[in-house]
Formats: sequence, structure tokens, C-alpha cells
Amino acid sequence: MKPAEIREFSADELKEKINNVRKELFNLKMKVKTAQLQDYRGYRFMKKDLARYLTILAEKEKGSHAGKQ
Repeated sequence: MKPAEIREFSADELKEKINNVRKELFNLKMKVKTAQLQDYRGYRFMKKDLARYLTILAEKEKGSHAGKQ
């Protein structure tokens, strides 16, 4: 997903997506460790998506705090 598309989500939606991606990453990690999954590309892409979500959430939270000072 592109960053411009992610920025359209609200902070609550981003937090929900972050939780879902973390759960899915855990499941994929377990599949890799038990040799049930041979394709590591999906795992790598999900980690990058998680980083995008966290970065944009931090931007939104920083922007909301800047207006309060």
C-alpha cells in the first residue's frame, strides 16, 4: 500500500491495521520456523508495511500534539 493511501486512514484505523499486521507477522514467523512456509517474500513485505503504518501513525500523533502547545 502506498503512503498516500495510508495517510487517508484515521489514527484509530491505523492502530487496528498495525495490530492485524503484527498478528499476521507472528503467524507467518511461526510457519517459517516450522518449515510450513517456503516463500519469505510475503513476510518481508508485511514488515515493510508495518513500518509504513508505524511511521505515518507517528506523523499523525506528532501533528496532533504540535497544535496543543
